[in-house]
Amino acid sequence: MTKRSNEPIFWLLFGAGGMFSALIGPALVIVTGLAVPLGVMFAPDALRYEHAHALARHWLGKGFLFLVVSLFLWHAGHRIFHSLHDFGIHAGGVARAVCYGVPAAATVLAAAALLSIGF
Repeated sequence: MTKRSNEPIFWLLFGAGGMFSALIGPALVIVTGLAVPLGVMFAPDALRYEHAHALARHWLGKGFLFLVVSLFLWHAGHRIFHSLHDFGIHAGGVARAVCYGVPAAATVLAAAALLSIGF
């Protein structure tokens, strides 16, 4: 009998986070780091609190922010966990708990924070 593994779940989150960060990450950096501060393509006040709060209150904005935070963190956690092996650190239970526990806790925190904002 083969041993069941939870590894496919983490690979799914890693792959989704990698694809999401490859497609959305550079756009977020360009928009929030260059275009808005320089006033190119967007109004200079596009990142004011009122606009960001309105994004976080809308259900579609909540979903986008949740995906960005959680999938980016799951991707990073899985990459760090497997990079430990490349550095000669054969990860055990503690490394697994830290590398996957931090994204899990941050995902719950992000969901709670977004839900506390209201609709």
